[in-house]
Amino acid sequence: MRALINRQSIIIASTAVIIALITFISLNAFGIVGPVTNAGNAITSPIRTLASNVTRIFERIYSSIYRYDALMAEYERIVEENSEFRQNFIESQRLAEENEILRAQLGFRRRNPDFESEYARLTTWSGSNWSSSFTINRGYANSNVTSGNAVVTEYGVLIGQITDVGATTSTVVTVLDTTFSAGAFVGEGGGTGTLRGDFSLMRNGLIMLDQIDDEQIVRIGDQIITSGRGGIFPPWLTVGDVVGLYTHPTGIGRYATVRPSRVLEALNEVFVITDFEPVTE
Repeated sequence: MRALINRQSIIIASTAVIIALITFISLNAFGIVGPVTNAGNAITSPIRTLASNVTRIFERIYSSIYRYDALMAEYERIVEENSEFRQNFIESQRLAEENEILRAQLGFRRRNPDFESEYARLTTWSGSNWSSSFTINRGYANSNVTSGNAVVTEYGVLIGQITDVGATTSTVVTVLDTTFSAGAFVGEGGGTGTLRGDFSLMRNGLIMLDQIDDEQIVRIGDQIITSGRGGIFPPWLTVGDVVGLYTHPTGIGRYATVRPSRVLEALNEVFVITDFEPVTE
């Protein structure tokens, strides 16, 4: 485009030189503006008009090109600034997330100095109606988690247990799942019972506390905690509260329904207890 403008400028300049020569010859030959000059003017007038018009057009084109170049330079500057802003924003988000993780880990370890633990984030929930489980972003290649480890909140509320460990992910069954089972303390005097998942209760977000001693006093609102029997779970982990007391349909023995202390569906992050001091019988 700029080469075309330069060529046009040469043509216009050449035309102007020719006109000047014709005028000069006419004046020198006749001493006045004579026939040659008039003839030259008549011949070159359309050319001069065309040249003037073309010049104005090309001046506008050149001005537009200049403005376009300036706008493109400004656009590229803004794009570069936005790219830097995005990178800074992403970096600040990453740092904020790391700080959040470190605060959670520090808080958990201060509250539970006897536990070795791994911080984890939930990645997916099970889509099955027959189980209650989720996946975390910890496996044998990026952590020390193993099958059977207890999974808790940062405040030590029992959420579930690891059942399958992959390279970078693991499956956790929650306390609602039908495969879950744990020894528990309940009621006055710390009577014992067995927590287990029940399919009919799972759909209502409840757990069954079974095998309650006949003499044990249990009330609505009693808190249920793990007993640590069997060495699978640490003792004194909060599980939930009693919301119902019943007698088995056979008429033999009682059971209670327990609502977990933590709303499981709202979980985003958990801790896996990888080591603890077991209870000695």
